[in-house]
Amino acid sequence: MLSLALTSIAVGIFDVKHYVHLQLVPHLSKHHQYWRLFSHHVACANSSDLFLAELLLYNIAIPIERTFGSVKYASFVLLATLLNTMFTFVVMLALRMSTYTEALLNYVPSGPTAIIFSIIHQYIRLVPEAYHFKIFGVSMSDKIWVYALATQVSISHLPATLILAVIGLLTGLLYRSELLQLKGWRIPHRLVRFAQTWIAPLLGESRSIRRTNRVLPEQRPSAESSSLLDETISTARTPRTVPRPTARPPVATETPGGETPPSDTEHPNQIGGGMVRQWMTELTGAARPSGTAQGTPQYRSSSRDPSHISEVIKLLQIANEASLIVDSAPELHSVVYTEPHDDLS
Repeated sequence: MLSLALTSIAVGIFDVKHYVHLQLVPHLSKHHQYWRLFSHHVACANSSDLFLAELLLYNIAIPIERTFGSVKYASFVLLATLLNTMFTFVVMLALRMSTYTEALLNYVPSGPTAIIFSIIHQYIRLVPEAYHFKIFGVSMSDKIWVYALATQVSISHLPATLILAVIGLLTGLLYRSELLQLKGWRIPHRLVRFAQTWIAPLLGESRSIRRTNRVLPEQRPSAESSSLLDETISTARTPRTVPRPTARPPVATETPGGETPPSDTEHPNQIGGGMVRQWMTELTGAARPSGTAQGTPQYRSSSRDPSHISEVIKLLQIANEASLIVDSAPELHSVVYTEPHDDLS
């Protein structure tokens, strides 16, 4: 592709287009310029032919080269060039023998038309269809665009280009057949090494990147990443928990009847200590601790006045109502008030 574009541009710049086309008369028959049989493949006649040829080569040559490989593809192009050149010369001589057909192929326009159609035959046989579609009920595939470009090239310079297209398709068919065993031939190894050493660097070609076979150690997750991985993300509402009070040592209290009230350890759901307990202790007449010089609490009995029993009952009723209010609140659900003793009623 690149060489075809460069030679076509160079031929146009230096005005040597008259050296790249082929005519049986007078170039071959009188002047014996047989080198024209090969030179007419290297450049296109005009810019429109170059544009169509580049579009076709881009769509068909790249898939075929990837299928064949570089060495086999180069061998195929070289064989196709030799066979197309030979068949073109034979057809020109055959058509020259008749007065009715001598003007059909006397002039061959410059351009690799026959080589392109040899590649098209490989494209038809090897490259599968990617997708199908319908236009006005007619089923088509993605190859329709390549066939449209090929048709445009084959009718660009009638009738010569049409004959060259048929010759190119026959050459591609001959290469695929087992008649001459052409598929097994390859370019000599010395020529391949020369091209890899001197020509490939000029074209920007390089060896493909080799993938490493070493097993790399796995990256161990850090503490932060492991904590993030272990974190559970949920949209559920987190239930509110009420902290329970710490356990307190049992406090020995005396009642007027000689009974010991239940301690906090016996009722873990009750909250011990605080102002509410002290107030309830005073209402029930229980003993409350008093400090001493040694720091050891001593208990003293609070005096119980019978004249205040009615007031105590009223206060107990208020306390019961307060306990109902406290029980209705979820935050203070664990607060339970101590029931009064029977001897106070």
